[in-house]
Amino acid sequence: MSVHYDLHSHSTASDGSLRPAELVRLAKLRNIDVLALTDHDNVDGIAEAREEAGRVGLQLVAGAEISVSWGGKTIHIVGLNLDIENPALRNGLQKLCEFRQWRSQEISRRLAKKRIEGALDGARRFAKGNIIGRVHFARFLIEQGHAKDMRQVFKRYLVQGKPGYVPGDWATLEEALSWIHGAGGQAVIAHPARYRLSATRLRQLLGEFQLLGGAALEVVSGSHSRDEIQQMAQLCRRFGLMASAGSDYHGPENPYMDMGRLPAMPANCLPLWESPGWAQSRQTPAMASLSL
Repeated sequence: MSVHYDLHSHSTASDGSLRPAELVRLAKLRNIDVLALTDHDNVDGIAEAREEAGRVGLQLVAGAEISVSWGGKTIHIVGLNLDIENPALRNGLQKLCEFRQWRSQEISRRLAKKRIEGALDGARRFAKGNIIGRVHFARFLIEQGHAKDMRQVFKRYLVQGKPGYVPGDWATLEEALSWIHGAGGQAVIAHPARYRLSATRLRQLLGEFQLLGGAALEVVSGSHSRDEIQQMAQLCRRFGLMASAGSDYHGPENPYMDMGRLPAMPANCLPLWESPGWAQSRQTPAMASLSL
């Protein structure tokens, strides 16, 4: 019997719309056997998700999606099988959360200059956890009639050159991987096709990532086309990286990133979960309690 993996998902601990326990129940309903909760720059939802996973009989992977500044862009690195009590990881994530708090205030100030008042309070109404992200501002702007959907609101207000854009001041790639490795985890470049890097720049990113001990590329993603999946599979082989799969699920309002509907992993890739490193990490004290 095949095992179904989804190693990238979000809850209300960051910008998802389902509580961690609700997310776990949905994953079980969608026949997912192994789910990674990877909220942005925090691990606050892991305890709740872990408890529910034990109740419903699903294997939970403790993770986080760490924001990285690289080459003038924001890149996301997913850390999997993390010891969430690791002090260096905790301290690093705390710094990123502090920046997120400042950024949310700055986004609101910049939108106010365009006569969009009350954006911070509006975004806070949509944030069910401690983190206020761009998705929450987007939901507020849609509610107020400034755009019809997520794609349009980001294009008009929240990307570079638009009124609500604030440049990221995130971790370096080296910092992010050091936190992940220090916490006993594996590092994965999330949804690489979304960054719209040139072929040369993408190869540069993968080369640096590989030299720093990065483990895998997210080949199968909820936002990758079938052609992009094949392209990422080829890059895995070229750089000696393993392949990961994740929906990047945020909630039912984003059906194009639905849970339980990922395409199959290309046959010529080595899945991360079949590597010796994955098996060893699953036996660390932090994860032993998750064994079913």
